[in-house]
Amino acid sequence: MSLLLLIPLLPLIGFAINGLAYPKLSKSIAGIVGTIPPLVAFVISLQLFLNFDGQTQIIQLADWIKVADLSIPFAFQIDALSIMMLLVITGVGTLIHLYSMGYMAHDAGFGKFFSFLNLFIFFMLILVLGANFTVLFIGWEGVGLCSYLLIGFWNQKNSYGDAARKAFIMNRIGDLGFLVGIFLLIQEFGTTDYQTIFSTIKDGTEVGNMGLIAFCLFIGAMGKSAQIPLFTWLPDAMAGPTPVSALIHAATMVTAGIYMVIRANALFELSPEVLHFVGWIGLATALLGAAIGLFQNDIKKVLAYSTVSQLGYMFMGLGASAYTASFFHVMTHAFFKALLFLGAGSVIHAMSDEQDIRKMGGLKSKMPITYLTFLLGTIAISGIPPFAGFFSKDEILAALYHHDFAMWCLAILGSALTSFYMFRVFILTFWGDFRGTEKQAHHLHESPWSMTIPLIILAVFSVGGGFINLPHFAGGNEFLAHWLAPILPEPHTAGEVSFFSLEMGAPLLAAFLPAIFAIYYFGIQKAVPGNDESIQGIQKFIYRKFYIDELYDFVFVRPIQVLSTFFAQVVDFLVIDLIVEGVGKTVKTASDEIRKAQTGNVGYYIFMMVVSIALILVLTLRSRIL
Repeated sequence: MSLLLLIPLLPLIGFAINGLAYPKLSKSIAGIVGTIPPLVAFVISLQLFLNFDGQTQIIQLADWIKVADLSIPFAFQIDALSIMMLLVITGVGTLIHLYSMGYMAHDAGFGKFFSFLNLFIFFMLILVLGANFTVLFIGWEGVGLCSYLLIGFWNQKNSYGDAARKAFIMNRIGDLGFLVGIFLLIQEFGTTDYQTIFSTIKDGTEVGNMGLIAFCLFIGAMGKSAQIPLFTWLPDAMAGPTPVSALIHAATMVTAGIYMVIRANALFELSPEVLHFVGWIGLATALLGAAIGLFQNDIKKVLAYSTVSQLGYMFMGLGASAYTASFFHVMTHAFFKALLFLGAGSVIHAMSDEQDIRKMGGLKSKMPITYLTFLLGTIAISGIPPFAGFFSKDEILAALYHHDFAMWCLAILGSALTSFYMFRVFILTFWGDFRGTEKQAHHLHESPWSMTIPLIILAVFSVGGGFINLPHFAGGNEFLAHWLAPILPEPHTAGEVSFFSLEMGAPLLAAFLPAIFAIYYFGIQKAVPGNDESIQGIQKFIYRKFYIDELYDFVFVRPIQVLSTFFAQVVDFLVIDLIVEGVGKTVKTASDEIRKAQTGNVGYYIFMMVVSIALILVLTLRSRIL
């Protein structure tokens, strides 16, 4: 138990030390203090994994909320799902911390940055360790806070602050739905405890509002995991330092929604309409993100919309009740997406903060390690075998093939788009001639070891991570499926798969053909996207992200601004100021006039007293005479 408590406690200690000692600690010490906690937490998590006997353990730390019959303890739950999440969060998180030591070496806020990173890891660990939805919600809100702090870390630019606020506010919209779902759980079950709720469902007890509960919980997942319509915050989150992008997109925040739905699979299985909705929202998000990624020229924006698209695939898997496949893709995506973001950061670091791929090219010879690892990540995310992304994405596609053929066909299209835009960004960045400035050309160099070692490790997992759940037809034993079996419903059997079948052949074609076309068009033909002014027609419509941000601005932001202006200039001025300040000014003016009667002259007071007595007598006699 004590070792388990160290897993979230160590990052919290790192946060406290770096936060309280900033800026007194040197950068080297601050980096070590920030990196050691997630590393030790990973070692402890690995020990839990190796010694896990398959039995769920509940560790109650304290009584927390007690109101009448409602009792919610602060408790942790150790089971197959939470252990795998611990490994992903602490493992990838450690590599991102190590990478940050090189990437942020010249930043004035170095210690503060590591403090925020540790806090992010702490809240994500609380989220996955929670034994009930209430503890999960603490971590849920905590990672939202940390995303705000890290996205807006470079707060010298107003645009960065705007991006941080956008992420915070859009997540609050989803969180409201999640909170309503928790209240409904309390109403229906009298608790938020996982085991009590899920055992009640398995016992066949009649429970109302299941569809509404599942829908509200999914609204929370839509915000945290960037699904339509609450997805626009995630691409803007690129304003933060690149390690933040890798942490949010790969190992922590965006996986929270997927984790929550998998954890609550018993609730969603009783709500097939909601699961159907989950799948189609995932499909729409996957296609939208992939389409926008086709024409983006900011290397981080391409990867951001790629994340939006890949999250859509995970939700498609959930909609088809393929929980293992979705979680498998969560894991492999953590490997290759962290690799791609950190590789992009290595490029940006060498290019003196340039992010436009139109101004890159020819970096292969100058940055061989970054080049090779980015290539491996590109192959993995494109779904080319035998890399990790092929096995995890293909497992989702296989589930969709037997669940909904139309959805499968559209998912294949999204996979093809992914392969094309990822090879597009890879070729424009590393192949051809250098298109930057002469000053940038002189600055080009490979990143330091603190940045390249994480790239190499993540590249290894991006290549071999698919063997974690290697299917039977490929000679594997589907380890992950067996590992998660105790907490997931019985999977639907799909039968044997042939490499020459449509089910297997279409994903392979979708992976290879767009990649070949991208290599020919951008590599051999050496085509380079034109400047923004030259983009016209449908390409401009997609390049401008379907004007969704402008639509939200017109429908939501501007009306709120108009209403705020009305209240500020009309209600506040004419009503509040006039009444409140008017009463105050009236009293003050009257007081000033009455105060003049207080002269401090005793003779004057006696005179006024005599006059007042005389006046009283006159008035009294007059009333009696009348």
